[in-house]
Amino acid sequence: MSVHLHREIDELKKRILGLSALVEESVYKAVKAVEARDEKLAREVIEGDQQLDMVEVEVEEECLKILALHQPVAADLRFIVAVLKINNDLERIGDLAVNIASRAIKLSAIKTQPEALIDFQDLESKVQQMLRRSLESLVNLNEEIAKSVCSSDDAIDDINRSIHKQVIQATREHPNDVERFIILLSVSKNLERIADHATNIAEDVLYMIRGEIVRHSKLQ
Repeated sequence: MSVHLHREIDELKKRILGLSALVEESVYKAVKAVEARDEKLAREVIEGDQQLDMVEVEVEEECLKILALHQPVAADLRFIVAVLKINNDLERIGDLAVNIASRAIKLSAIKTQPEALIDFQDLESKVQQMLRRSLESLVNLNEEIAKSVCSSDDAIDDINRSIHKQVIQATREHPNDVERFIILLSVSKNLERIADHATNIAEDVLYMIRGEIVRHSKLQ
């Protein structure tokens, strides 16, 4: 690897890790905004999305520049391709955090006390843990952590289905509170989609390490 290519790949690593940190913080704030019905915090997430989009574009442009100028091969090429895909997943997670923050604002506008409680704590904590560990696997190029993230996705799907059933039951029993329940159902769906993107990131980390595509295959 040439000195210039080595330097540019190191810079690209810093950029994608910087974006990862911004996205993780955005998800954390969005979840907290829902828990606390905190409109101010939710608006911070929404306003911060422009910065995420700018960094995402910068990372993509850097990847394309490296491909055009250096024509990397083998592990370097795998790294660039994986970063392009991870970059897209991170941007989508940022968008989903904005969706959750928007729901938090709507929840904060409902002044009545909830007629039934929907338990999101397990889903919120597990999704944030999945995202955190997927990014940890990226930072350390750790195969075992990446595999553990991929194996966690089914549990998230199960929790999301359970919340869906809770919401349906609550809607039947408390029709006057339907708006709140629909908003909470949307929050659950957005969290589940964040977990899907975290899984994508972990799969791309495995691609970096192994040099093989692991989507749609049983991990070993």
